[in-house]
Amino acid sequence: MEIRHLKLIKAIVEEGSITKAIDKLHLTQSALSHQLKEAEHQLGTAIFLRTNKKLVLTKAGEKIYELANEILHKLSETQSQIKQMVFGEYGEIRISTECFSGYHWLPSVLKQFHLLYPNIELKIITEATHIPLQKLLDNTIDIAIVSDITKDSNIKYTELFQDEVVMVVSENHPWADKKYVVAEDFVNEHLLIHSLPLETVTIHQFFLAPAKVTPRKITPLPLTEASLEMVKAEMGVMSMAKWALQPHLKNNSIKAVKVGKNGLKRKHFIATRAKENLPEYFEHFINFLQTEINLLWNI
Repeated sequence: MEIRHLKLIKAIVEEGSITKAIDKLHLTQSALSHQLKEAEHQLGTAIFLRTNKKLVLTKAGEKIYELANEILHKLSETQSQIKQMVFGEYGEIRISTECFSGYHWLPSVLKQFHLLYPNIELKIITEATHIPLQKLLDNTIDIAIVSDITKDSNIKYTELFQDEVVMVVSENHPWADKKYVVAEDFVNEHLLIHSLPLETVTIHQFFLAPAKVTPRKITPLPLTEASLEMVKAEMGVMSMAKWALQPHLKNNSIKAVKVGKNGLKRKHFIATRAKENLPEYFEHFINFLQTEINLLWNI
């Protein structure tokens, strides 16, 4: 039996009549009758019983119908997979960032991308957080989103966006009315950070360490909401990306203060393995990230 015979039998059963099967298969009635007789001849038995102008499956017909479902489903699935592979629309992208704050915006962007490319599986690999470049090089992830770059010929960097880091203080904090803070202002402060090591924290790496200033106390607190509550209670200060802080400024109990006279700016990059030929959908994803983030924050 041929594939066309299986499609014919499946259509007759599921459409419930010869007329509807004719319409679905775009055949004439004589062509359909000829193909059905041909299939029954090859099997050596009837596939349908003609009862009151209806076609009812015989026992042999039930077996063939079951086989038709299995084979046609597998065929369709295989054709789809091959087509997706050929056109670069099927696969997965494993992603991580260098800090958990990146996960504030990343999931919503991934969701939008998945609507456009439903056959590409996007995986956030949280265990690679804080060491994404290392995990990129050992092939645990495919894309690392970082602001702290390392010169390495095995890594390719594509600029994603630039943002500004500000200090978050309570409305009653002495800094609340300052236009900006300088490194020496931190000497007597309790600084709340997302996580250790301290060398990966932007405010330390690019502002405090160069000035050789260490705050009175430093506490790692991975939950942004908990850190903000600490700030509101006047139990510390924290640094945060300006775009991420905006929604929290509405209640006026906290203030954003510029870091340094010119502000503390940082660039974020997409890092990929330089010597690897990536599927075309990776380029689609990178372009999508750049476009969506610019639309989200008008940067």
